[in-house]
Amino acid sequence: MTEQKDPLVLSCIDGSRFSGAVCDYSAWIASRASAPIKLLHNIERVTTPAVADLSGSIGLGSQEELLEELTSLEQQRSRLLLEQGRQMLDGARERALKAGAERVVTCQRHGSLVESLVELEDHIRVLVLGIRGEEHEASNKGLGAQLESVVRSLHKPILVVNREFKAPRSIMLAYDGSESARKALDMVASSPVFKDVECHLVYVGDGAESVLADGAEVLSHGGVSVVSVNLQGKTVESLIAYQQEHDIDLTVMGAFSHSKLRDLLLGSVTAKMLLGTNQPLLLLR
Repeated sequence: MTEQKDPLVLSCIDGSRFSGAVCDYSAWIASRASAPIKLLHNIERVTTPAVADLSGSIGLGSQEELLEELTSLEQQRSRLLLEQGRQMLDGARERALKAGAERVVTCQRHGSLVESLVELEDHIRVLVLGIRGEEHEASNKGLGAQLESVVRSLHKPILVVNREFKAPRSIMLAYDGSESARKALDMVASSPVFKDVECHLVYVGDGAESVLADGAEVLSHGGVSVVSVNLQGKTVESLIAYQQEHDIDLTVMGAFSHSKLRDLLLGSVTAKMLLGTNQPLLLLR
């Protein structure tokens, strides 16, 4: 493994069906931003160890034999998980290189995914991960068990992938003038990733004129082609309907703020957008 000094596109790889698209979106971002990619395979801690305290349950002689066998099984399991992860990373690296990435490194970590990502956060430019991991592979809807914790814990842009890759030709920036929305606006205006991509600047509700005008001016000064839109109605439903009507390829929006740390994610606009949209969502804190 080679450590990278440049801010990198960190891509979470597992056995889910989204991992291929995660590679492709990562390669798309990396090639446009001239950034390296780090592919991460994280091995979670086993909550129920194979080797447990069996004293009192079985006889001493039998216990020693069983402990030896369980220890051997646990070691084999660890080796298999490591090898499986290495093979997934090799395949992902090859896919990212074919998709146009120039610098790709891989790494494996043990422990909770959130802890691993927090330790790597200072090196992250953008985090890319699937909406659900391999543990929820059978499900066709809903959010992954760790997605909420990841979004709440990191302070870097997070691209949540929920479909096969399609090179974005247009994006929708959900903008309400808030601090997090302003960060998203400034990122779109300044990032090389969104050059030559049409930006639909969308505000839902009354009092949009000055907010949209300010946002459009920032984007225009950044060289971004912008279409300003004022929608009425419920925020999430209006955004998703507009996205579908105009075949928008990717949505950019600010995620919940620290002041709402105790709010349930499932009650937030961020979560409703994640659950309702069928296009990737780039979240900024």
